[in-house]
Amino acid sequence: MFVCLLLIFVGFPLKLCAAISPEAVAVLYNSAVPESRKLADLYRISRDIPQENLIALDMPTTADISRAEYEKWILAPLRSEFERRAWWERQVDKAGVIVPTVNRIQVLVVMRGVPLRINAKPLPEGMSPAPLDPQNPVAGHDEASVDSELAMFGVENLPTDGILKNKFYQSAVAFSEAKMPFLVLTSRIDAPTFATCERMIRDAVEVEKTGLWGRAYVDIANKFPQGDQWLAAVAKASDAAGIPTVVDSYHDTLPKNYPMTDASLYFGWYDGNVSGPFLNPRFQFRQGAIAVHLHSFSAQQLADGTKNWCGPLLEKGAAATVGNVFEPYLHLTHDFGILHQKLLDGSTWVEACWSAMPVTSWQGVVLGDPLYRPFKRFDGTGVMQDQDIEFRALRAAVLEWKLDAQVRQNQLEKAAERMKSGVIAEAVALDRLQRKDFGGAATAFRTAKTYYPKIDDKLRQDFQIISIDRAGDRKDLAVRGLRDAQTLYSGIPEADALKGWLDILDPPAPPPADPTKAPPVKQP
Repeated sequence: MFVCLLLIFVGFPLKLCAAISPEAVAVLYNSAVPESRKLADLYRISRDIPQENLIALDMPTTADISRAEYEKWILAPLRSEFERRAWWERQVDKAGVIVPTVNRIQVLVVMRGVPLRINAKPLPEGMSPAPLDPQNPVAGHDEASVDSELAMFGVENLPTDGILKNKFYQSAVAFSEAKMPFLVLTSRIDAPTFATCERMIRDAVEVEKTGLWGRAYVDIANKFPQGDQWLAAVAKASDAAGIPTVVDSYHDTLPKNYPMTDASLYFGWYDGNVSGPFLNPRFQFRQGAIAVHLHSFSAQQLADGTKNWCGPLLEKGAAATVGNVFEPYLHLTHDFGILHQKLLDGSTWVEACWSAMPVTSWQGVVLGDPLYRPFKRFDGTGVMQDQDIEFRALRAAVLEWKLDAQVRQNQLEKAAERMKSGVIAEAVALDRLQRKDFGGAATAFRTAKTYYPKIDDKLRQDFQIISIDRAGDRKDLAVRGLRDAQTLYSGIPEADALKGWLDILDPPAPPPADPTKAPPVKQP
């Protein structure tokens, strides 16, 4: 079964977008930070970028800078470098705006050590902030991420407050074909540690040889329709592509230490600081993983691997993520559905992210190797690793029986039984769950549990069965299942996740009042 499927698999070539040439990539680093230069050299070598495309600027060494510092130490010197190297040609348009009309550089890679955030200009003494305009909440705001400002740094004489429209948003063509010399796609190699930055670069290059394989986890919070729709689109696209996809649709996020194994993709929202599975010391993403969590301040800082989201996700092994440095407002953040579909279609990381972002000169930041193509081997080519074979077979089955889901499911059920494969049996269960065949899904999860050798994988199958009862308003059954599972899995960290759900479905009674702490009686 596997051999036949995988042989068929290589007959389905993936249509990749036109590549961005290494000659069209510039690398910006902070000459005042030795590690920034070292990282720039490492990235340049990994992607065969010309030595002359490195740009060293003497910048502040703090993550936060003022608008004046940005203009003095980054904006003006960077424009001078592009002029000196004859990388662009610029003209003044009818409105008096200076605009690049030719630009050899399409991507600007920002290295760790370059400031991250531009703070808002302080108000004059005694002046209060203007009341928020619900119709235009960005009015009067000039705080931004350095990277978002740099995307259109070649355009002069524009206001610094508010937002600028991203003309590459929802583009149907690759950036190399879009003819937008006024726009430079930015991405940052940055993380809490230098070692993590090195690993991000290395993982992206290595995974392109094998392909990104594994399981997707999508945590839909059911808070605001727009964000929920983006995440639902991610789940639907992953399932359609043959990526086994675990979906949580409860208002609460995934509980602490949830058994998230073989995670190559994670999309979720909405906690202020890293939570759930990522608090488990044993958790590690698969090499090359894409992991994003939607929150207003997900990239507020990148130095602490325990706060916000971007830094912690990278510290847990993700190769790339996106985030926001201040309050962006939901409709001005990355559309996860677009981003994910672009990656599945073969786009580079930087093109997928910028095609999903409606604005520039705002709060977004892209973290990871901009040239990374996680699904470059989604056609079945590349170096085959033992740990990927079952995931490759699932993808091959989708391509072989794309129009006949029932035949595909029958074939996969037979393969799971023959191979005693928990991965394939769980994928069958997830597909049944997606089609609302709850009884069939529960049976398939129980089968997967018998095939999995690892206890955390077994626990996830029980979670899925309990989730079916929880979603079906069978609270008593769900609580009983959680308590039985607590007895069974009490010795592993992932059992904390069971308590998380129990505290929601069957919260403990409040502690009795302490009579020694009773409030004093008022005298008449």
